[in-house]
Amino acid sequence: MGPLPAIRDGPRETEGVRKQFNVWPGELGLDAWDVDRLIRLSRDLPVNDVPLDEIAEVDSDYWFRYGPIVPTVRRVVEHMRLTTEADLSYPIILASSGRVMDGMHRVAQAVLEGHPTIKAVRFVTDPEPDYRNCSLEDLPY
Repeated sequence: MGPLPAIRDGPRETEGVRKQFNVWPGELGLDAWDVDRLIRLSRDLPVNDVPLDEIAEVDSDYWFRYGPIVPTVRRVVEHMRLTTEADLSYPIILASSGRVMDGMHRVAQAVLEGHPTIKAVRFVTDPEPDYRNCSLEDLPY
C-alpha cells in the first residue's frame, strides 16, 4: 500500500512555521503525521507537566535517525538555532505511548535551561497517520 493522500482540513494554524511531519517506523516504511493536523487534533487535550526524565527521545538520535541527513556541524547548528527560538509556552504533543510527536526543540530548550518538567498534551488513542509506509522523500515539504 502506497502513501495515503494528505488530509486537508482547513488552513494552517501554524502559519509562518516550517512544514513538519512526525515519522515513525511503519510496516514497510515510515508512517508520517502532519504536525499541523496533530496540533488541531490535540487542541482540547488536557495540558500536564511531564518530567523530562520520562521523555526517552532525549537520549536518542531523534532528528537524524531516518536520514539521509547526516548530522554535520551545520545541521546541528540549525537545530541549536531552532532550539533557542522554541517557545515553551506551547505544550509538546505526545503519542499515547509517550513518544514525542511534536516539540522536540522545546524539549531540548527545557533540558538546556535545566527545567525538570515540560508542558505536554498526550493522545489517549493515536490518530491515524497521514501517510503510511512512505519515505522522507515522499513527504510534501
